[in-house]
Amino acid sequence: MTFNSPVPKKRARIEIIPLIDIMFFLLASFMMVSLSQVHMKGIRVNLPAIVAPTQPLPTPDPKDRLSLFVDPDGLVHFDKEVVTDGDVMPRLVALHKGNPNLKLFLSADREALHGDVMKLLDRVRSAGIEKVAYEIKIKHGAAGAPGVPGAAPAPPPPPPPPSP
Repeated sequence: MTFNSPVPKKRARIEIIPLIDIMFFLLASFMMVSLSQVHMKGIRVNLPAIVAPTQPLPTPDPKDRLSLFVDPDGLVHFDKEVVTDGDVMPRLVALHKGNPNLKLFLSADREALHGDVMKLLDRVRSAGIEKVAYEIKIKHGAAGAPGVPGAAPAPPPPPPPPSP
């Protein structure tokens, strides 16, 4: 004989929504605990305060800088003084011995050969001078100057009026 129960038979099921809520709660708890355990470690740095200079800044000594220029003929100019090819290296060595912190500015004419400029740069390096800068100047509005839009030769002057 079989008896039917007045309570309907239910299947067991897993409710996932409460499980998600518990997992979020555990995640938030672990994050809060881990953040409270981190100790911020840093290095104390004494930053300088802004102080107005009491003395004027020294003007740069003209002996600290030297300008070299290579002209179209391959001649080297030391601060606008032409130096022969044989005197360039001894003069560079003497200048470096006199001032090891010499700053050299190298420039060349547009028509100068690349090889002449590189030969001078090799001599500068072999003399021991390490602070070298390249001066590049563009004449604004000059004919054929690179980067100047509309740079063209000036038009010829108008012809004189005919004489009566």
